[in-house]
Amino acid sequence: MADSGEEIKLIVFDLNGTFYNKSSKDEFYKFVVSKRPKRIKYIFEMAYFKLLKKLNRMRQTEFKENFFNYLDKLPPEQVEKLAKEFWEQEYPENFNKELRQHFEKMRKEGVQLFCATGGLELYVKPLFRHFPVDGFAGTEVKYEGSTYKVVGEACKEEEKLRRIASHYRPRKFRIVEAYSDSKEAILKEAEKAFLVDDDGKLSPYKK
Repeated sequence: MADSGEEIKLIVFDLNGTFYNKSSKDEFYKFVVSKRPKRIKYIFEMAYFKLLKKLNRMRQTEFKENFFNYLDKLPPEQVEKLAKEFWEQEYPENFNKELRQHFEKMRKEGVQLFCATGGLELYVKPLFRHFPVDGFAGTEVKYEGSTYKVVGEACKEEEKLRRIASHYRPRKFRIVEAYSDSKEAILKEAEKAFLVDDDGKLSPYKK
C-alpha cells in the first residue's frame, strides 16, 4: 500500500451505461421479478417516481429510497444472494470490452481503479468478485423496518468526489482518467476524460 507521501494514479469510472452496458437498477429489478414474480406490482410505482425525478420534483436521494421499494422485506443477505447470481449472469458479456481490457492493462501498470456509481452498494458490490477494483463507492443504504433507507446522500456528482477523497485520505491521489455516460463531476476533475455513448463508443470530453 502506498504511504501518505506517494501520489496514487487513479482511473475513476461510472458503472451504468459506461462500464456496464445497461442500467443496473432496471436490470436488477427485472432479475428480482424473474425470481420473485409478485414484485411486478411495484412497476407502476417505480414509473411514477421516475417521472417525478425527470420533472425535478424529487431529489436523487429521495428517488433512490422510493425506487428500490421493490426490495422491501428482503433482508440484505437475500439481496446479496440475488445480486451474486445477477452479476454471474451479466459479466462479462454485457460489459464494455474495450474499457475492461484498458482497465486491466492500466492496473498492471500500477494505476488504481475506482468505481463510483449511483447504484446501491448493496447489490453492486458482488460484481467486484468478478472484476476486482481498488476502490468502490455507491449509494449506501441501511435496512430499517423492512425497507431500505439511504445513508447520507446518493452517490452522484460532487458526492462521488467526496467519497473518493474519503477513501484515499490521507494519501494523495490524482485522477488521470475518468469515464462516464454523462457530463458529471468526475470528468471535470480528471486529466483525461471520456464520454461513453449508447453503443459503448468513447469520445474525449471537452471541459
